[in-house]
Parts: sequence; C-alpha cells; structure tokens
Amino acid sequence: MSTITASLGTDRVRWLRPTLTVLVAAAVAVGAPFYFAPFQVFQLTMVLVYAVALSGLNLLTGFGGQISLGHGAFFAAGAYTAAVMLDRYDTGHLATLPAAAAGCFLLGLGFGVPALRLRGLYLALVTLSFAVFLPPLLKRLEPVTGGSMGLTVNKLQPPAWSGLAEDQWMYFVVLAVTAVALLLARNLLRSRVGRALLAVRDNESAAEVMGVRLALHKTLAFAWSAMFAGVAGCLYTWVIGFVSPDSFSFVLSVTLLAGLVVGGLGSLYGPLLGAAFVMYVPSVSQDVSEAAPGVVFGLLIITVMFVAPTGLAGLPGRVLGAVARRPPRTTAALDRTPEAESAPDAEPESQALSGPSETHTPADPAVVDAEPVGAPPRTEKE
Repeated sequence: MSTITASLGTDRVRWLRPTLTVLVAAAVAVGAPFYFAPFQVFQLTMVLVYAVALSGLNLLTGFGGQISLGHGAFFAAGAYTAAVMLDRYDTGHLATLPAAAAGCFLLGLGFGVPALRLRGLYLALVTLSFAVFLPPLLKRLEPVTGGSMGLTVNKLQPPAWSGLAEDQWMYFVVLAVTAVALLLARNLLRSRVGRALLAVRDNESAAEVMGVRLALHKTLAFAWSAMFAGVAGCLYTWVIGFVSPDSFSFVLSVTLLAGLVVGGLGSLYGPLLGAAFVMYVPSVSQDVSEAAPGVVFGLLIITVMFVAPTGLAGLPGRVLGAVARRPPRTTAALDRTPEAESAPDAEPESQALSGPSETHTPADPAVVDAEPVGAPPRTEKE
C-alpha cells in the first residue's frame, strides 16, 4: 500500500511542475497586450508568427535531421496565398488559413520527393535555390501577385462585442493559432510519425531495418514543415497587411535557420526562444550600430553559441548540470567531529603511513654490560 501511495505522490509531483508552468505562461500571455504599448504588442504578435514557422522547421531539421535553407519560400507561399485570396477574390480572413496550410502542404510534398536522394549540404543547396528564385518569380507574375509593388490587403478587424483594439485582437487571434500549432507539433512528435523521424535522424540504416519507410517519412517531414510555414505566412499577411517579393528573400530562410539553432534544435520550446531572437535581436543590433547591424547580429549569434552550444532551451539544464558536478567545499575544521575533538591526540597520519615509529627505551644494564662480540677476554685485573 505504501508503494502505491509513493508512486501516486511521485506522479503528482511530476505533473505539478508542467501544469503550473503552462498556467503561468497562459496568464502572462493573456495579460500581456493590456500592459504594453501597441508597437510592443505588434512585436509580441510577430514573435508568435515566427514561432509557428520555426515549429515546422524544427520538425524537419531538429527532429528529421534534414537541413533546409528554403523555409522562407514556403513562408512566402503561405503569405501570398492569403494575400491573393483577400485582394483578388475578396474572401474572408479565416478562409485563407486552411487554404494556405493545404497549399503549402502539397507544395512541400512535391518538393520532398526529389529531395529524397539528397542529404547534407546537397539538400541545403537545393532548398536554398528554391528560396533564391521564388522572389524573382513573384515579380514576374504581376497580374496575380502585383509584381514588385506587392499587394495591400485589409487587416483583420476586431468585432464590436470584444471591446479590443486592433492590435490586441490580432494578438489574441495569432496566439490561439500558435497554441494550436504548438500542440499539434507536440502531439505529432509523440506519435508514431515522430518516433519514426527520430529513428531516421539517428540512423537511417537501422531505421530501415526496423521497418521505417524512409521515403514516406522524409517526404512527410517536408510536407508538415511547409504546412507550418504556410500557416505562419498567412498570419504574417493578417498582421502586416502587405506583401512584396523583397520581404521574402533568401536572407529570411537563413535567419529562420539561425533562430532555430539559437533557440534549440530538437526542443519543443526552442521555436519560441528562437522566434524572440529573430524578432528582437535585429532591432537591438540596429540600435547598437546603425552602420553595421549585421556585424552585431553575427557577434551575438557567436556569443550565444559559445555560452549555450545546445541553444537557449538547453541553457538551464547546462547550468544545473555544472552546479551538480561542482565538488563540495570541505575543510579540516568541518571534518572534525565532537567525538574526534574529545578523544586523545591520535598519531599523525603521515607517521602512521610511514610505518611504526622508532622509540628510545631505557637501556638494560645486562645488555649494556654484555661483552661485545669478538672482544678479548677480561682479566681479574680488569
């Protein structure tokens, strides 16, 4: 009975910390737009948008082990899908979200098929080429995409019953979508698909021997990653209200990958930290040096990589591990106990280790008077 009670207590403790963490994070997230200025609320909204995009990239790179430098292209595809539907066809904002998700899922599925035979740097170059040629292609399709001038669409307006400002309402809408996306990514990684992705990342040969279909799961990894990027692009259109080809250059793809690495590859909380890094660090770099913000941005990335090689998400565990490995401080005074102090002085340890000590005893008269060996015999006169 005591064993069952102890196990129940352990389960309660194990579930108590995550529950409290989620409740505190939810309370802070809900109350944030009421305590910050509109521009700061806009920045928080963009952090959530980038977190959705990095969640998809984390599925592909962090858990699937496939390097992609073309994530910004899927982001642009989702943004333009929403913009074209709003501008050309005057659909509602909510209708653009599933359309962007489905379209980017199919795009990622088609792009993942030729990428099956590539890995490492070769796969990274192919995905980078996709991010490089997409902006010029969007400029060429001027009747649909608006060309270099881009498209301007209406932002999502708050309903009258909410009593919220436009930035606050947009924040809560994006927060709800982000929560669903992160929950979907978490459940996906804990499912059979997630375990198969981890097996493929660790050892493809062993995964194939165990029955994992490499082609299927690699292609699905691209598709899921593109879908999350498409959803983030759609949210970007809702928040900004404007899209143009220059907003989605290949620099965006590199920045997203850098943000994921800084936040923490293969971590469920890494995309949130990486999104904050992507949003705030460029502005901080601009404030530090208006002449060379890219230099400051690069130095900050190098510094973070030295301090936290596993990303910001792994920094607390790294600090706790260093503290646990630190040897305890012991002194001679702390080692002495009351019993040892009351006991008579013991023989020094160094003397005990060197062997029995040489003591001088009083000489025996019989031994002193004894004749030495080999001495001449005594006479009576002596």
